[in-house]
Amino acid sequence: MVPSHARGSLQGSCSACSVSSRMRVSVNNSSRISSLMPPCTSRSTPRRTPPGGTRAALHDPGSIPYLIETTLGFGRVTRYEQQGGSGWASFFICETSSGNKLFVKTSARDASMFDGEAAGLTALGHSGHLVIPAVHFSGSTPEGCADGNSVIIMDFLNFGARGDQGEFGKRLALTHLSTPCSENARNGRFGFELNNTCGDTPQVNDWCDDWVDFFVENRLRRQLRLAGDTRLSGLGEAVIEKIHLWFTPFDASNPIKPSVLHGDLWSGNIGTVAGQPAVFDPAVYYGHNEAEFGMEWCAGFSGNFYDSYFSVFPKTEKYFAQRRQLYRLYHYLNHYNLFGGGYKNTCVTIMKGLIDGE
Repeated sequence: MVPSHARGSLQGSCSACSVSSRMRVSVNNSSRISSLMPPCTSRSTPRRTPPGGTRAALHDPGSIPYLIETTLGFGRVTRYEQQGGSGWASFFICETSSGNKLFVKTSARDASMFDGEAAGLTALGHSGHLVIPAVHFSGSTPEGCADGNSVIIMDFLNFGARGDQGEFGKRLALTHLSTPCSENARNGRFGFELNNTCGDTPQVNDWCDDWVDFFVENRLRRQLRLAGDTRLSGLGEAVIEKIHLWFTPFDASNPIKPSVLHGDLWSGNIGTVAGQPAVFDPAVYYGHNEAEFGMEWCAGFSGNFYDSYFSVFPKTEKYFAQRRQLYRLYHYLNHYNLFGGGYKNTCVTIMKGLIDGE
């Protein structure tokens, strides 16, 4: 997905929800999230607030600044400026009289996409090992709003370059090992409180007691159905017939425990804040920690990253190579469904390798 926050420059993609009612969330309010049921960046001319105050129009009851002033408790909005956008959302910077600086995204779509993002950021922030923007509001815009139908409001974070990969690997492993904020995940279930999106693709997160069943039904088969390609479907089912073999190293003595996963961890979603590792624009769910590396072909993880990660969260060696390809396959299928082109050939190559290998 397109990065949600200010960096040296706004970046685009490496290749290119179920709750619509308004909600207010923060990283310190995990209980609100756990109670819920089951995006190339363009630039535009900034809209600047005149010196000394805001434009009267910004305070109309249908405006986002009015929503901020009357809902969040941050005082008067002193600056509200557009900072580009994506194909489906507009980005704004907001400053308030209390000193809080906010990042705002609005969209013509309904609130489900932002609600999924808000819930995901909250879940990721629960462990405290990575810098995650605190979300203050997600939901529908006020009636008559000229900026769209939905909005998400979070802390503005000044994201810098990626920083030390070894430190990021360590912090990511600690995040994966942390106790989930979700009761379902703490009880060993895989999924998430909300459906969300991976890129622009709906991602179903129905809770499941078995990781392999979750991955087969909610990840592989859903992508294969979206593709609607007979060859891919046939190869995919042949892969699924073998899939349990690659998970035999996991048993009662070495179980797969639900880890909170970013879910779309590529280079454009990784940075630093004041030198500390940070991530954003997630597609969060609770799953097998190894699934986090499914976008490594677009993430540029170094050997130092992996050494640090596995020193904290040890690798299960047997069939790791096959599972690594399996988790890549989900994201390659997703890219094929989003962008077409040569991604199909990559999917075929991966699946043939899995079928013909051990």
